[in-house]
Amino acid sequence: MVPRSSALLLGLGLLTAAPAALHAQGLVPDSQVRAINTARNAAVNANGGLSVYRPAKCMFETTNPFNKCLISNDDNGFVFRFLGGPPGWQQLNQQPTLQTQIRISTDGRTVLQTIYNGPPQSTGQQ
Repeated sequence: MVPRSSALLLGLGLLTAAPAALHAQGLVPDSQVRAINTARNAAVNANGGLSVYRPAKCMFETTNPFNKCLISNDDNGFVFRFLGGPPGWQQLNQQPTLQTQIRISTDGRTVLQTIYNGPPQSTGQQ
């Protein structure tokens, strides 16, 4: 059994940690979170599905305000550039087999343009 004072301290600790977590999530607008999800899903679909293709891990970092896959965010939408490859390519330190650059609408809901989807180009990324 946990002493009452320990339970109280644990509860207070959780309460003080919660605002920090909420604050971190608030740094990225909902439209950007939607845009990264839309871009990632479009790339997965264009490259054969999750059984054969996985985008770079930065495409799963939806709450990172400094996401290295986001190369521009302006009135023309969000542009993401990222590498991809077979399942496990990053974890196994394998070279990527594909690179995608894609423009998503400012509300994050629509693919406006697939700028590039092919063999990795020399961009110094990742």
